[in-house]
Amino acid sequence: MAYQRMDKLDKQILRLIAEDARIPFLEVARACNVSGAAIHQRIQKLTNMGILRGSQFVIDPEKIGYETCAYIGLNLKNPENFDVVVDALKNIPEVVECHYTTGDFDMFIKIYALNNHHLLNIIHDKLQPLGLARSETIISFNSAIDRQLPIMDFPVSDDDDLNE
Repeated sequence: MAYQRMDKLDKQILRLIAEDARIPFLEVARACNVSGAAIHQRIQKLTNMGILRGSQFVIDPEKIGYETCAYIGLNLKNPENFDVVVDALKNIPEVVECHYTTGDFDMFIKIYALNNHHLLNIIHDKLQPLGLARSETIISFNSAIDRQLPIMDFPVSDDDDLNE
């Protein structure tokens, strides 16, 4: 995927909304010293560029009963079935991430389960039938770091026209 060109205002907007996705656009406008309309246009531009992919509330899985977080490396018997397996994984609600990877695994998934017994049932009843050659499960005790990618120094375009 190609790098998207942004200017200093884009970067400032990203910093503010990454810190608080619920910040009112008028507050962002005041902090950036531009009009509310300019912020709306910039947010739309960043969304159209694919830099912003929406906003959402983040649910704490543990607070709603999902006590086990696991990462599972999957090796497929038939790696040419990647697309079929990914489609099947999309139908398993406990699977919240799936990555194609290099190294020891064909893909790597993240799962939330109610407990270890539930995790075992997911692996046995839902994952094994997908045609796995083998899998390796790592249970996470706690997330030490869980954050957005920080908006730090990255190249900005030379034309800092704030009235786009």
